[in-house]
Amino acid sequence: MTVLETQEHKDLRAAVAALGARYGRDYLTRVVRAGGHPEELWAEAGKLGYLGVNLPEEYGGGGGGIAELSIVLEELGAAGSPLLMLVVSPAICGTVISRFGTEAQKRAWLPGLADGSRTMAFGITEPDAGSNSHRITTTARRDGDEWVLTGRKIFISGVDIADATLIVGRTEDARTGKLKPCLFIVPRDADGFQRHPVDMELQAAEKQFELVLDDVRLPADALVGDEDAGLLQLFAGLNPERIMTAAFAIGMGRYALARAISYAKERSVWKEPIGAHQAIAHPLAQAHIALESARLMMQKAAYLYDAGDDAGAGEAANMAKYTAGEACVQAVDQSVHTLGGNGLTREYGLGSLITASRVARIAPVSREMILNYVSHQTLGLPKSY
Repeated sequence: MTVLETQEHKDLRAAVAALGARYGRDYLTRVVRAGGHPEELWAEAGKLGYLGVNLPEEYGGGGGGIAELSIVLEELGAAGSPLLMLVVSPAICGTVISRFGTEAQKRAWLPGLADGSRTMAFGITEPDAGSNSHRITTTARRDGDEWVLTGRKIFISGVDIADATLIVGRTEDARTGKLKPCLFIVPRDADGFQRHPVDMELQAAEKQFELVLDDVRLPADALVGDEDAGLLQLFAGLNPERIMTAAFAIGMGRYALARAISYAKERSVWKEPIGAHQAIAHPLAQAHIALESARLMMQKAAYLYDAGDDAGAGEAANMAKYTAGEACVQAVDQSVHTLGGNGLTREYGLGSLITASRVARIAPVSREMILNYVSHQTLGLPKSY
């Protein structure tokens, strides 16, 4: 196995980096302050084929995998203009539909997800379940030829701009009576489907919502995949989500570190630039090492996932998300400290990342739950819950 990038990967990095440089942090900041969405960047990335680089060619995608899509998100993040919906629309929803959807679902959704003309949100988190996907209470029951969904979701990104939301509900297994997870495509205008914005301290282009599903009726073909597949289909979307969150974090960390390095090369308080002093240089070097190490773990996870090793990818994706989240926080914190008071000014644009960098520690699953996963699944230690 190799985790070193091919020439095609390097070329993709360079091309996406060039796109990101044309927009940059200033563009995204203006969009956020205006309460808008990065529509121009999203549209151009779709036109260039970057949004659907992981989706099958026969449906308008690039025929690549999560390895390629993670490069797109990382490089846009390193340019200061990450697209969070890349994590959700093509990575989670596009992957699930391409792997488990019917031919009709693929033709209806994948071309639009690939070129960016359609977007899809993903609804799994619930107010009382937190990071425990086994406690999901949103239920789906059959009523003739229809499904009826009832429940609530919280912290769902981009529902206001999404054409539909891929909702994780639970159906009753007729053989055992136990509830099992299933995935449903819920159109944004479905009767009984309500969304309410969550007032976030974090300022971002992608807004967060609470969803209420009040006896939402869906046709039989709203179900994605096999009703009895359960966790297999769910984790087909969650593993890419963790890998892409790692890419998001690494890109953000790289952006912050680049700003700090540039500043440390030019800022002089004594005779030489402050970057010549080890108290400044060494922490920045440590942050760079942490980011590079996280990228290697992310590349491994993407490689395993794209190779069809779901079990191996699950472990690696969790580790990648954890290491990238920690590396991102480390890079942002040290970058702000390097600039001192300037690190908290709007001119340098680092202060807002102090809050944003914590997202990779918290979402889509907390670092503590990842440590639980590794201690139980990898180390074989007993559970405390």
